[in-house]
Amino acid sequence: MSQMTKEELLERMFRDDFENLKGKRLRMTRVRVPGKEVCLAQIITPSDPCIYQNLGLHIGVHEGEDHTGETIGMIRFTPWEAVVAAADIAMKAADVQVGFMDRFCGSLILLGGLTQVQTAVEEVVRYFGEELGFRTCKVHKS
Repeated sequence: MSQMTKEELLERMFRDDFENLKGKRLRMTRVRVPGKEVCLAQIITPSDPCIYQNLGLHIGVHEGEDHTGETIGMIRFTPWEAVVAAADIAMKAADVQVGFMDRFCGSLILLGGLTQVQTAVEEVVRYFGEELGFRTCKVHKS
């Protein structure tokens, strides 16, 4: 899908009035309406402890734990409440820990071994796509 120009957008939005609006100052506001979407699914295996510290994975429930060398799975959802179901699916699919879950922003971070995190993230994406009809993205590994 190619990106459309501002003029193409205005013409599409204001079909009949487009000629009258040319040259006038218009104010455009972008609004994101949450749909049913898994918009990020990323698996990373960082080796530097500062990544875990900057994500806050060394505080709270995980205080004093050393997750260095563990894999991190990150998934982002809309609607945001879907993260609760995703955490449940992930925990049932593989031996992973919830590193962080935000039901107000739709973010889920999973921790564990590479194979376990990969299994959990792939199962969450599959379930949301096939069973719940969400639009999903590919699972990326870095």
